[in-house]
Amino acid sequence: MSSDVALRAPPRDRLLGELLLEAGLLGAADLERGLALQEKIGGRIGSVLMRIGAVSEDNLLQVLSRQLGLPVMGAEVPAPDEDMLRLTAAQSATGVDWLLDQQLLVWPGEGNDLFCATRDPLQPALREAMRHAWPGRRVHWCLCRAQDLERMLDGLAHHARANDAFGGGDEQQLRAMAEEAPVVELVSNLMAQAVEQRASDIHLEPEERSFSVRFRIDGVLHNRLNLPRDRFDAVASRLKLISGMDIAERRLPQDGRMSTRVGGQEMDIRVSALPGVHGESIVMRLLPKERKELGLEKLGFEADHLALMREWTAQANGIVLVTGPTGSGKSTTLYAALAAANDGLKKIITVEDPVEFQLPAITQIQAHPDIGLTFANALRSILRQDPDVIMIGEIRDLETAEIAVQAALTGHLVLSTLHTNDAISAFTRLVDMGVEPFLVATPVRAVQAQRLVRRLCPHCARPHAVPASIEAEARRHAEHVLPGMAPRWMEAVGCGHCMQTGYRGRLGIYELVPVSEAMQALIVSGASVNEMKQLARDEGCRFLRDDGLLKAWQGLTTVEEVLRVAGG
Repeated sequence: MSSDVALRAPPRDRLLGELLLEAGLLGAADLERGLALQEKIGGRIGSVLMRIGAVSEDNLLQVLSRQLGLPVMGAEVPAPDEDMLRLTAAQSATGVDWLLDQQLLVWPGEGNDLFCATRDPLQPALREAMRHAWPGRRVHWCLCRAQDLERMLDGLAHHARANDAFGGGDEQQLRAMAEEAPVVELVSNLMAQAVEQRASDIHLEPEERSFSVRFRIDGVLHNRLNLPRDRFDAVASRLKLISGMDIAERRLPQDGRMSTRVGGQEMDIRVSALPGVHGESIVMRLLPKERKELGLEKLGFEADHLALMREWTAQANGIVLVTGPTGSGKSTTLYAALAAANDGLKKIITVEDPVEFQLPAITQIQAHPDIGLTFANALRSILRQDPDVIMIGEIRDLETAEIAVQAALTGHLVLSTLHTNDAISAFTRLVDMGVEPFLVATPVRAVQAQRLVRRLCPHCARPHAVPASIEAEARRHAEHVLPGMAPRWMEAVGCGHCMQTGYRGRLGIYELVPVSEAMQALIVSGASVNEMKQLARDEGCRFLRDDGLLKAWQGLTTVEEVLRVAGG
């Protein structure tokens, strides 16, 4: 038997595409697309499927490992450190440059073992070269993630002071870099991993000597990858190219968009580039085109809040505002409210920037401020379309606010968002914009504020005691909202299902403030926010912290998470 470990040949009747289909990791239509593209450009089907976003690299490696009988570096085989790679490269008869040219990592195992990882471990010529370069050694071939391979090769090249092929340059050079296969694959892998890990955003942040890739999962940023700074220009150029930005412009902020298939899902991706000291910070917002229908009852409302929201969305006229910071789920709530209001008897029109989800039987307008189609201009035209319900993506200025007020006073139900910290501040925000206090008090029917807290992982959460003061504070509301329910305080632990965070998914916490006659009087008189908050509390409203503690009481999240989001 050869000194090289025998490679288990894949069964002739079990092709990679079939195995992916059988595992439920690939759709038949995506496989057909991949095979058609493979006929045109060549290459292995796995790489082609990743390139079109049909499968993530982690899922592909899982199936390839089973098919080929090869371990995965970093899973079955421990990943080497940089010192180990440098030492082995220095001892190699081929030299560092050859290893870099072949994109090959080599490191020692126990005894006579030698491990190798490369982009394609099935290359006969490469395997033969390794036999001659390391005679008498037992060679084990491994599969590895492309980004791990790139990172380690870059570290090896940097140490050897090799020239990197991805340095900055003019527009033509940037375009050439952006089309390089390793860059295309790296970007595709990043997006596929983000979708697989349920990330809402991808952050690429350059520093002086490196750049980091972070995923926002359940509202919290997690570091996923660090690469040498020399790689950043190529990655940034690739993202700017496919999202329609000016690839050569690095001094001004830019926004771009793209639609693509990632990890088997159709995605709309919004891309933002912001110049910084060490290069452009790039953020990608991932928006699935196909979403399961969200009803109000699925967003985490308690029974009393749910009844209020249904009552508000059934109103014939007036303004209902949803407030909160960016990323607090306001748009999702508005879409659920529209679905609740859409009984098939009403004309519903929205104006949004951007249109995040497409809803059936509703006319949705995409604002384009650069050509003059602002929220205000769109609203003027919408009012001539005989709508019953109007949804405005955001009230940003006085002109939009005044038209919204006019629409509400003339018999339309208007749903919109505001960026404020709490529900009560929406009234003062509108007044600060320039809306007369009586025009705030009269048409506004209700205001809701919300935040998103992380939901406890059901696989590892465990009971936990909380301070008596916290339990007493929560009990005041639980006695009315959750009568007879004993507290189920829990704590986050961490396991493989939740990537060791202790949380998986999110749910909303809310404060809902109806505008009563007493509240109208305070708004018109110019009362302070604190006075209006006291009235709301006296009228039975509970605020974000209160609602969050009710969620913790039920064992849905932790007290620590509620205090992190809603304040101590």
